[in-house]
Amino acid sequence: MDMNKYLDAFIDEATQHLQAVNENLLLLEKEPDNVALVQEIFRSAHTLKGMAATMGFEDVADLTHHLENVLDQVRNGQLQVNTPMLDTLFSAVDTLEQMIEAIMKQEESGANPGQIISALSRILDRGGAKDDPEQLGNEEKSLPLESSTILQAVDEFVLTVLTQSEEAGFHIYYIQVILDQGCLLKAARAYMVFQLLEREGEIIQSHPPVQEIEEEAFDFSFQLLYVTKQPMEYIQQIILKVSEIEQVEIFPISVDELKHSQGQKKMSATEEVAAGKEAPASEAPRQSSRSNTPSTGAGTKRVLNKTIRVNIDRLDALMNLFSELVIDRGRLEKISKELQHQELMDTVEHMSRMSSNLQDLILNMRMVPVEQVFNRFPKMVRSLARELGKEVELIMSGTETELDRTVIDEIGDPLVHLLRNAIDHGLETKEERRRLGKPEQGRIELKAYHSGNHVFIEVKDDGRGIDRDKVLKKAVEREILTWERGQEFTDQDVYQLLFASGFSTAETVSDISGRGVGLDVVKNKIESLGGSVSVQSEPGAGTTFTVQLPLTLSIISALLVKVKHETYAIPLTSIIEVAAVKKGDVRTVQGQKVINFRGKVVPLVSLEEVFEVPGERVDEDVLSIVIVRKGEKLAGLVVDALIGQQEVVLKSLGAYLNQVFAISGATILGDGQVALIIDCNALIK
Repeated sequence: MDMNKYLDAFIDEATQHLQAVNENLLLLEKEPDNVALVQEIFRSAHTLKGMAATMGFEDVADLTHHLENVLDQVRNGQLQVNTPMLDTLFSAVDTLEQMIEAIMKQEESGANPGQIISALSRILDRGGAKDDPEQLGNEEKSLPLESSTILQAVDEFVLTVLTQSEEAGFHIYYIQVILDQGCLLKAARAYMVFQLLEREGEIIQSHPPVQEIEEEAFDFSFQLLYVTKQPMEYIQQIILKVSEIEQVEIFPISVDELKHSQGQKKMSATEEVAAGKEAPASEAPRQSSRSNTPSTGAGTKRVLNKTIRVNIDRLDALMNLFSELVIDRGRLEKISKELQHQELMDTVEHMSRMSSNLQDLILNMRMVPVEQVFNRFPKMVRSLARELGKEVELIMSGTETELDRTVIDEIGDPLVHLLRNAIDHGLETKEERRRLGKPEQGRIELKAYHSGNHVFIEVKDDGRGIDRDKVLKKAVEREILTWERGQEFTDQDVYQLLFASGFSTAETVSDISGRGVGLDVVKNKIESLGGSVSVQSEPGAGTTFTVQLPLTLSIISALLVKVKHETYAIPLTSIIEVAAVKKGDVRTVQGQKVINFRGKVVPLVSLEEVFEVPGERVDEDVLSIVIVRKGEKLAGLVVDALIGQQEVVLKSLGAYLNQVFAISGATILGDGQVALIIDCNALIK
């Protein structure tokens, strides 16, 4: 069996189990006596160990085994949970994550599992480790001869083989293996059981047959007839090492019992034939008896999982195909308008409605909850807080809020940056907080929510807030502005200085963060996603960073405009309003052309000049202006004509053209022409 085809599933499952271990360890830290949590962690570790061993990742299996030993003693009351132990367990999980990541990238892991294994062993030594108790269920049980499909299907040939095996001193076992209901790789688990058993003996017969098991054409259990010289308890133990095995039942049987059962079966069949119509009356209680036997799969109604896993690459391919369809849709709409053919127009209109529904469907398929990103933060916050000697409570909400996968993949690092800043520079030390009359434990809220076509993510701390004067002083030192001009700045203007490249108010720049060091990176990343970041702060009460993100990046609504003979697309999310302004209303302030827009001075940006569009300039008495925004700032883009709103597919310009000023991508219009998509954020300073 080729194990490589299970690699993706292994990585996926391993990541989920490690995430579960992390989450439960964080809960265990708050409730150290909660044995149920330890059981959950043990279960995840046990599953991971089995999966790793099967896939041949012995180092992962070995480390998990030692982790499991510590957890085993905790759940048996032989060890008490304490902070040093939790630190070691977290370190073990960190190492496992590094090893899994290395497997995913198919490269050598730089992790040092030996060091962690030693630390785990020391915990056991200190706790007085004892031998694992034998709890293999030695209770006497009766052999379910009548209910066993495999035993009833034994033919003369199998009976001869079993007889010879018994004469040679082998034990004959009936084995029933029941898989966990959540098992995703049933065939792989069965294969693992077969592989382990074949090392110790020989599988004579299976039900269902091997081919059906390989094709996963079975429920969650299978039966085996097995001969070996090993004791029953040992066989049960090695099967239970495989993860996602819910139950294993082993019964020793003899050839005499089988022959007796066969004889009874034949006699019963003969009696039924002889009894004729009386048979159904005697069958009823037997069927009732069978229904009380443990589930063998065939009689169990399987609860179908109504979700499937789809590789993200396939969804990307589907989205690309659909984006081509959107382009063709625009083309058809254009042709139908030109031809003014009623039937064609009706058909195109119907097609547009259907494709809009299809677009919503595909976009929804790509939506994933921000929980996937948020889940990695609790452990990171704990580690940072311990490193800095602070107490931090992280409160997350809105984790079910969904975003397009492409956005989800990109926002992790900016959020990590904001959280590190909040812990390092936002929150005071315990001593400071005590002196200020605040609780020693600082509080950070991470909140996500939908609003319109955007998702907002807030990182809010209850720390010291931003010192306006300190920011201004640093800005003056760096000659970004004069002190006099800075005094005219609003609080918002001052806070925006934090996003300037290389700007920092930190007295000492640590390797964790610095308020300002890296915030320019955060801002650039968010803006490259079509979003924005803003900051609110109150001295002594805390700071809130708000990140605004679009739901998706693939298909956007845009306003098409003409500049000379060229067509450009302006994302609707950036547009406030379109306006017509008389040329006489344009004023010049410090060399910059501006207009008075609803009582606010708005600078004008001529797209013709910015993009150096060739062609003769035509003086018009009235200018067409598109008012766009970037945060609180506005700008008026001067265009020659407004074409109309259209959904366009955002196509990347590729690696060679990714630095083109104020252009975020391109799209193909209905007439086959290429239109550049304007990055409004780059045009507003």
